[in-house]
Amino acid sequence: MAKRLLTLLVLLLCAAALWWAYDSFQSRYLRTFDNQTTFFDGSQLRLPPELAGPGPIRVVHFWDPACPCNVGNQQHLGELVEHFAPQGVSFHVVQRAGSHGQLPANLAALKPLASLPGSEQLPATPAVAIWDRDGNLAYFGPYSEGAVCNSSNSFIEPILTALNEGRRVQASNTLAVGCYCPWAG
Repeated sequence: MAKRLLTLLVLLLCAAALWWAYDSFQSRYLRTFDNQTTFFDGSQLRLPPELAGPGPIRVVHFWDPACPCNVGNQQHLGELVEHFAPQGVSFHVVQRAGSHGQLPANLAALKPLASLPGSEQLPATPAVAIWDRDGNLAYFGPYSEGAVCNSSNSFIEPILTALNEGRRVQASNTLAVGCYCPWAG
């Protein structure tokens, strides 16, 4: 009888530990997707003086380590770097002021920028800004619409392809529905 009681007690403790682990994981890492409509206005964005003017196509990734929405685009961003960096596209990152974190190893090629003039007015992250070879802002907005981002629903590949082919792109104000976190705070 004592052996059965001890076995039952051990099973109950294991079940409680598993429930606690599951609940802890769910509350920390799983978030519901909120269809949030956000207007991205790039009129205030400027490249820092050392990057401004004619040069390569420049992509700037705006990153907040605490935003769970960033996880959905990091693999895609790594694929963009792998595909377009050999074509001369320069990739940079601006981390949200006051945040702490490190990009995954596949994004180590992104050159950090201490700040970007006008970035304090960003509405949300994840976001991306792309400047053409003349130094004009070609695109500012999200990587895609929806909860996840990949090459099949991304706005970025067509823009980088067009710019690489010498076509003009002007999409610095966009309205999109997706998974976003506030940038200012």
